[in-house]
Amino acid sequence: MSAAVEIRAPSEQTEGTRSQVLRWLKRLGESVREQEPLIEIETDKVTVEVAAPATGVLREILKQEQEEIEPGELLGRLELAPAAAVAGAGPGAAPAGGADGGGGGARGAGAVPATPAGPAARPLSPPVRRLLAEHGLDAATIEGSGEGGRITIEDVLRAAASGRSLEDREARLVPHSAVRKRTAEHMVQSLLRTAPHVTTVFEADMSAVLRDRTRRRVEFEQSGVPLTLTAYFVRAVVAAIRAVPEVNSRWTDTALEIYETIHVGIATAVEGTGLLVPVLRDAGPRDLLETARGLDDLVTRARTGRLEPADMRGGTFTLSNHGVSGSLLAAPIVINQPQSAILGIGKLEKRAVVAEEGDEDKIVVQPRCYVTLTIDHRVLDGHQANRFMQVFVRTMEDWPT
Repeated sequence: MSAAVEIRAPSEQTEGTRSQVLRWLKRLGESVREQEPLIEIETDKVTVEVAAPATGVLREILKQEQEEIEPGELLGRLELAPAAAVAGAGPGAAPAGGADGGGGGARGAGAVPATPAGPAARPLSPPVRRLLAEHGLDAATIEGSGEGGRITIEDVLRAAASGRSLEDREARLVPHSAVRKRTAEHMVQSLLRTAPHVTTVFEADMSAVLRDRTRRRVEFEQSGVPLTLTAYFVRAVVAAIRAVPEVNSRWTDTALEIYETIHVGIATAVEGTGLLVPVLRDAGPRDLLETARGLDDLVTRARTGRLEPADMRGGTFTLSNHGVSGSLLAAPIVINQPQSAILGIGKLEKRAVVAEEGDEDKIVVQPRCYVTLTIDHRVLDGHQANRFMQVFVRTMEDWPT
C-alpha cells in the first residue's frame, strides 16, 4: 500500500464550540485532489469545509456523519497513489462508512471495498442508533435518504412521526441543527445561570440620521456600499462605549476586564440556519463608509453561508437590530456571554410626540424607535447604563457630530 495521509478536524476552535461531521463529500475508494473540499463540518455557529490535505484515494473514514468531533481529531485517511491510480478511482466505489467500514486501507492499492446488499449492511451513526432505540424502530423498515442509502436522523424522525396514534395531535418533527441547539444552551446559560439581566429603555428621534442618509446614499452607492441604518447605530455605539468603557468588558471572578478595542457583534437572522453573530472588528477607528463596507461584507457572507469560524469570534459588544422584522421592543435581549451588554433597536416608525416651540407645546410627527440596553448587573449599574444610552441617543439625534 502507498503512504497514508491523515485527515484531521481543524485544530483552531473557540472554547465551548461544538463540532460534528455534517457530511463526507467523497465516498470510500473515490479519488480526491489536494485542497478539494472533502468534508463539511458543522459547528454551533457556521458550516465549514475541510479540504483534502493531499491528492489520493479516500481509504478510511473514522468519524461518521452526525458524530461530534474534537479540534484536531483524526477523521480518516487518504492513500497516496500514483497519478494514474488516482485518476482511475471512480464514483462506483462503496459508500462511506464508519470506523468498521474503513478497512479499505488494508487492501491492495487498486481494491475497492464492496458494498454488502440489504438494509443490515447500511452503517448507522450513534445518533441514529439512539433514535431508533428510543422510538422502538427497526432500521430494516426505514428507507435511507443519505449518501449510499444510509439512514439519517431525519429519516428516523419521519418514521417515528408516521407511526403515532390518531389521538396524537398532528405535527411534524424538525430536527435541531447544531446552531439551534447551541443557541438554546447559550441563552439558558446566560440568562438563568450566569448574568443577572437588567434592561433600560430609551426612545430615539431618527430625523437627523434619515436626513444624512438621504444626502449621502448616492455617494455610498457610487463606492459600491449600501448605507444602512445599522452603520449609524454602530458609530453611535462606539461613541457611547467611549463614554462608558465598562460596557465593553468581561466579568471574571477576580477583576473586570475592560477591552481597549471595540469588536461589535451584529446579530443576523439567516433563513434555515438561525441567529448568527458575525463580528465587525476594530469598529472604533472606522468612519461611516468603512463601517458600512464592513457590515455589508459580513451580512452578505452570513446569508450566503460563507462565514468562517474566525468571523464569529472575539466580539466585545453585540447589537441586535430586531426592528427590521417588525419588533417594537424586546426586553431583555439575552446577553451574548462573556460580554456584559447587548443593544436592541426596535422598529422605526412615525410617531406623534409633544415638542416645545418657544412657550408652546405642539404635536409633531417624528420618525422614532425604541432602544434598549440589557446589562449584566454584576458589571454595570443603572446610572452607567443610562449614561451609555444618553450618549447613544444624543449621537443619533445630533447627527452629524
